[in-house]
Amino acid sequence: MSGRHGYEGASVTEQPLALWVCPVSNLAGVARHILDVARQGLPGWRLAVIAPEGPLLERLRELGVVVETLPTGSTRASVAALREALKRLRPAIAHSHLARADILLAMASVGLPLTLVTTEHHIPPDRYMFHPSRLGAASMEMVHRLRLTRFAAAIAVSESTKRDMMQRWRPTIPVVVILNGVDRPTARQMRVPGLRMLSLSRLESEKNVQMSLQAFARLLPDHPGASFTVAGVGSQSKQLQELAHSLGIAHRTHFAGFVNAADAMAEHDVLLQPSRSDNFSYALLDALALGMGVAASPVGGNPEILPATCIAPFDDADRLAEIAVMQGLQVDHRPTLAAHIPTIAEMVDCVVGVYAGTGWQNRHGYRS
Repeated sequence: MSGRHGYEGASVTEQPLALWVCPVSNLAGVARHILDVARQGLPGWRLAVIAPEGPLLERLRELGVVVETLPTGSTRASVAALREALKRLRPAIAHSHLARADILLAMASVGLPLTLVTTEHHIPPDRYMFHPSRLGAASMEMVHRLRLTRFAAAIAVSESTKRDMMQRWRPTIPVVVILNGVDRPTARQMRVPGLRMLSLSRLESEKNVQMSLQAFARLLPDHPGASFTVAGVGSQSKQLQELAHSLGIAHRTHFAGFVNAADAMAEHDVLLQPSRSDNFSYALLDALALGMGVAASPVGGNPEILPATCIAPFDDADRLAEIAVMQGLQVDHRPTLAAHIPTIAEMVDCVVGVYAGTGWQNRHGYRS
C-alpha cells in the first residue's frame, strides 16, 4: 500500500525524505553549506546525506542526521552504492552538490521514480582552469547539459554562477538563485583598527594566495608592525613558504595550516582573498558578519557580497595592499552584510520552496 508521498510502506504522517549527495567530505564550503542546513533543518522534510567517510559525515552523525557512505574508488562502485541507497531509503527528492555528485546521481537514478535537484556551487570563470584542453572543457559542458535533462530543478548559489550555467550548459530546466545564507551575530562585534592580515583558503593555484603575499610585501615597509597569517592546507604550501622567504616577509608571515575559522577571524583584522575563482564565499560572508575588513578580487559572486571599495583586480598587488591598509585602519569603512544576503533559515526556506515547485508529489513509489 502506498503512502501519501508515493513510496510504498511510508506512513501517511511521515515527512518525505530528501537525500543529499556530496562527493567530498572535507570541511570546505560545500560541507559548511550542508552542515548549516542540517542544523537548521528542512521544514516539512527529513534529511539524509550520502558522502565519503570523513569529517563531514562525522559532524552529521553528531547532529543525529542519517548518513550513508559513498565509496570514493571507481565510478562503478560509487554509482552502485548510490543506487542501492536510493532504492533502500526511497527519498522523494535526491539533491546533488558538486559536479561529480551530479553525474553520479544522474547515472544511479535511471529508472527510479524520484525527483532530482542539483545545487551548483562553483563554475570557474576560466573554463580551462580544471579542464586544460578545449576538448575536455567542451566534453564536460556537454555532460552537464545532458545530465540536467534528468533533473527537475537547479539551484545556483550566486547570480554569477547562474549566468555561467546558462552560458555554458544552456539548461532547459528552471535555475533558481539561492544565495548562501549566514546568520547575523546577536551581539555587535567590537573591532579596533589593526593590520593583522589573514588568508583563509585552500593553498591551491586558483586561490591566488601568492598575490596576497605580494600585497603584504608591498605594505610591510610602511607598516612594519603588520602581520600575515596564511591558514589552510594544499599542494602549494611549500611553494608559498618559499615565496614568503624570497619576498623578505617570512619574519612577519605565519603559515598556520588548518585552523578554526571563527577563532582566526576573531584574532585578525583584514581578510585577503584575491581568488581567481570563487562562488559565493562563506569566508567573505563570515568576515563581514564578524566585522573584519576585506580585500578581494571581482570574480564569481564576490561583487554580490562586497562594495567596490573592497575589490581589486586579482593581479594588482599594489591596489590589494592599498585596500587592505584602508580596511585595517579605518574601521568605519569596513563592509557589512547587505539585506539581500539571507539568513540560514531564509536560505533553507528557499530550498524547500524549490522542492515544492518540482511536482515530486505526483511521482509513484518504488516497487518491491
